[in-house]
Amino acid sequence: MKVPLTQIRFLYRARDQFGKKVGVVDGEQSWTYEQYFQRCHSLANLLLSWKLDPFSRVAFLSYNTHHLLEAYYGVVLANCIFLPLNIRLSAQDFRFILNDCEAQCLFFHPDFAPIVEEIRPHLKAVKQFVLLEPGTHPHWSEAEVYDQLLDQQPDEVDFDFSQVNEDTVAELFYTSGTTAQTKGVMLTHRNLYLHALEAAIAVGIKESDVQLHTIPLFHVNGWGTPQYVTCVGGQHIMLKQFEPQQVFEQIQRHKVTRFSLVPTMAIALMNYPDRQKYDVSSIGKIMVGGAAAHPDLVRQVEQAFQCECLAGYGLTETSPILTLASPKTYLKADQDRRCEIQAMTGYPIPGVELRIWDEKDRDLPWDGASMGEIVVRGDMVMKGYWKRPQETEEAFRGEWFHTGDMATVSPEGYVLIQDRKKDIIISGGENISSLEVEKALLAHPAVLECAVIPVPHPTWGEAPRGLVVVKPDQQITEEELLEHCKEHLAGFKVPQGVDFFDSLPKGGTGKILKRELREPYWKGQPKRVH
Repeated sequence: MKVPLTQIRFLYRARDQFGKKVGVVDGEQSWTYEQYFQRCHSLANLLLSWKLDPFSRVAFLSYNTHHLLEAYYGVVLANCIFLPLNIRLSAQDFRFILNDCEAQCLFFHPDFAPIVEEIRPHLKAVKQFVLLEPGTHPHWSEAEVYDQLLDQQPDEVDFDFSQVNEDTVAELFYTSGTTAQTKGVMLTHRNLYLHALEAAIAVGIKESDVQLHTIPLFHVNGWGTPQYVTCVGGQHIMLKQFEPQQVFEQIQRHKVTRFSLVPTMAIALMNYPDRQKYDVSSIGKIMVGGAAAHPDLVRQVEQAFQCECLAGYGLTETSPILTLASPKTYLKADQDRRCEIQAMTGYPIPGVELRIWDEKDRDLPWDGASMGEIVVRGDMVMKGYWKRPQETEEAFRGEWFHTGDMATVSPEGYVLIQDRKKDIIISGGENISSLEVEKALLAHPAVLECAVIPVPHPTWGEAPRGLVVVKPDQQITEEELLEHCKEHLAGFKVPQGVDFFDSLPKGGTGKILKRELREPYWKGQPKRVH
């Protein structure tokens, strides 16, 4: 028997096996899995009532709320493609994305009503606009509201799994655009189903787990959580926006067992002055991804929460998880080595094949020294880029997906990313990893966060420069930081200087926007070509 692979099966399983369990909590509201199932179907019926064409794109511009979680299933039940939007983008970005994919519906939180009003005259295909909550913006005060519309719909859909083509697109995510123009990533039913099963095995999630949604769900499923948490019948705790006090309050209130962070979030939690006032004893695992982690950060998180903390790696194009830095017990690493391992990029989860290739697409040895581009293939790799056949073909060169990340692999199979291919700094013919320099800067106790970028150099073409945010209660000079770097780095890798910032610009997922930071330094200079 062959049953099509679709993530919708997880929703039905949750209803059948955990129907009376509270599955979703959002503020003071909560729903059992049976009620969540019904709300997803009411949303599907709303979309079906609009007589949309099959595979119409349905966009949501929302914080981490129950509306967004419902859309992951409700939109696909209506045979449409779900498009979650990064709330931190500009009006110009929203206009580009919605027109690029020809979205027909836009559901949005009232906080974004002014932006929607600004771009509305320029949207080519959007015909339906729905407020997710009642709003006060003058142009939208009479707009139809999500819950009122759902209340008018039946809560059942005649859904037949056997009619699903598992290779059709179910979700469309636009890349963060931190290094290039944003592109639409097409994820299929098959991608999402198999990624969820494989990720669930790798992260070890169980029915008893309580997942706090710290990662924005517009960021490729918040690392796949709408699928694999629902699959096992765990509990979803919605967090509207990341704020340290709210995180600690939700952990204590709901006995949260796991959540995920980008390093900047982890740093914010570690530096929250009142964190010791909260009971965090329920936490069992914290995953860190989205950017390189430092072993000291892993150690600090484990000490603060008395849990396992490990890094992971993935991309929008891979649904997203590719690797996790779980310690291999047979290696019998001591405490320091274990934290070092758990801060690495990790090794592939089930279903992922990974290699590192040189510039001629040849395999490089796993010796911990040879650096090449990570290429992967597996069940979770995207179908391609939306309306970009040439870029899709280039990304799948050699029938493997090229990630654009440069890494080494240890003899034990642990990957360690050295840098994005576009972010490698080539100074006087020497390759310098900006991540390595950032780790050296972050090792100084006065540094809160930092970025290392290439800046023009009259002799070497370009050289590394450190952009640093200092902890509120600390002081440090440029000279002191450079001396610190000299103790940890080869001479040619030491930054040519350090600039201090009150904060660094970040995208919606918490990643530091290096492209934005580079622009002022390269204004009027020849474009970098690597």
